[in-house]
Amino acid sequence: MVNEEDHLRLQALRSGLEVGRALGAVERLDRELGGRLPYAYHDDFGFLTACPTNTGTGMRASVLIHLPGLVLTKEIAKVLAGLQTMGLTYRGLYGEGSEVVGNFFQISNQTTLGRTEEELADHLVRVVRHVIQREHEARRVLWRDAGYIIEDKLWRAYGTLRFARSLTFDEAMNYLSGVRLAVGLKLISGLSVYTLNKLLIFCQSAHLAYAEGRALTESEANVARARDVRQALEAEADPTA
Repeated sequence: MVNEEDHLRLQALRSGLEVGRALGAVERLDRELGGRLPYAYHDDFGFLTACPTNTGTGMRASVLIHLPGLVLTKEIAKVLAGLQTMGLTYRGLYGEGSEVVGNFFQISNQTTLGRTEEELADHLVRVVRHVIQREHEARRVLWRDAGYIIEDKLWRAYGTLRFARSLTFDEAMNYLSGVRLAVGLKLISGLSVYTLNKLLIFCQSAHLAYAEGRALTESEANVARARDVRQALEAEADPTA
C-alpha cells in the first residue's frame, strides 16, 4: 500500500498463529524493494515514519483472536490490561479506531523501538499463546459452572442464524461468534469452523454488494446477509447435539 499513514506499507496475512511466516514473507519483499528504492533510515531511530509510535522497526505484527470465553466470564478486562504491561495493545476487528465485534480482538505489538523484528514477533506469539490458554480455561469454567445456560444461549444463536430473514452486521457477527464457540465446545457437530470463518468475512456489507453486483440499502443488505447465512448453514450437514 502506498501513501496511507506511512509512505509505504508492506503487509502479509497468514492463517493460524504463523506470525514468523508472515514476517518472513514481508522481509523477502522488503529486501527486494530495498535493493531498488532508497529507504530513509537512521542508525539510531530506524526507518522514517509518519507516526512517532512506529519509530524503529516500523513493524506492527498483529494476531486476530476469538475470545468469547473470556468475555462471557468477564475476565477479558484483566487480560487486556495485562497486555499493556507487556508492551502489547489491542484493537477491534478492523484495527485502530474500530470497536470489538463478535468477540474478535486484534492483539499487536505497541513497541517498535529497541528490539528487532524477530524479537517483537516472538514476544507477540508467546503472549498470545498465554491468552489462548486463558481462553481455554474460561471455556472450561463456563461449561462447569453454567453449562445449561451457555448451551441454551449458543443453540439460540444457531437457531436465529438458520431461520432469520433479516440480520444486521452486528447481529450476524455476534450470533456467528456464539455458534463458533458452540463448535469449539463440541455442542454442534457437522459444522466446520471454515464455513463460519467465511461467513464472518462475506456477511460484511461491501462483500454483499459485490455479490449482488450493485449498491445495497441497509435493509437490502440485512436481507441478503440473512439469506446467505441460511444457505451456508443449510449446505452443511445437520448439526446434532
